Amino acid sequence: MCANTLKDICPMTGDKGYPALVPFICFVFFIVTKPLVKGDLSYSFPEEMKPGFVIGNVANDLGLNLGTLSSRRARVDIEGARKRYCEINLNTGDLITSERIDREGLCGKKTSCVLKIDLVLENPLELHRVGLRVQDVNDNSPKFKRNLIEMEISESAVRGNRFSIEEAHDADTGQNDVQRYILEKNDNFVLAADNKNVQLILETSLDREKQKEMNLLLTALDGGSPQKS
Repeated sequence: MCANTLKDICPMTGDKGYPALVPFICFVFFIVTKPLVKGDLSYSFPEEMKPGFVIGNVANDLGLNLGTLSSRRARVDIEGARKRYCEINLNTGDLITSERIDREGLCGKKTSCVLKIDLVLENPLELHRVGLRVQDVNDNSPKFKRNLIEMEISESAVRGNRFSIEEAHDADTGQNDVQRYILEKNDNFVLAADNKNVQLILETSLDREKQKEMNLLLTALDGGSPQKS
């Protein structure tokens, strides 16, 4: 757009009828109409907080008086977002949540979850970039795809044979994700497990005539506080 209209708005020096002062005036025109972008603000807060939770006070952090927020129609813009996660209380200068923020729904399993918003002031137009770091809370339990896992093992299996089991999954991240597994004590199997590899190891040979079927209890635990399983 600028390329197509630049000649019309800013005629070049030396054209007939235009003084040398015109390029300077045009330069000023572009400067004063460009939005003024200020430095970044950054806040961290836990997910799932109730609407009205105070994230931070933008008036204090930007050095603005409360009257300025109202007179310059301060507002929050979130580009490309369907939901309005937060808003400004013009009476206090607080940035508050307008709905519960689900970190997993917003960022999935990403290690870092930052919601970027613009704080907009009018007359003159001024933008402040704000980064909201949403912290994970332990609101999910580890889950296996199936509550009952059935396995068929021959009684001819020898000591040391390994039998893989699909690992559990947790929607939370970091320390709140699956951290360990526990196998209920039994006469035949021990457990070898990490986050991505869960195996039963045969310690004592099986005897079908003595026991046709056995039930084992395998528990997955996360590292949250309180811990969930």
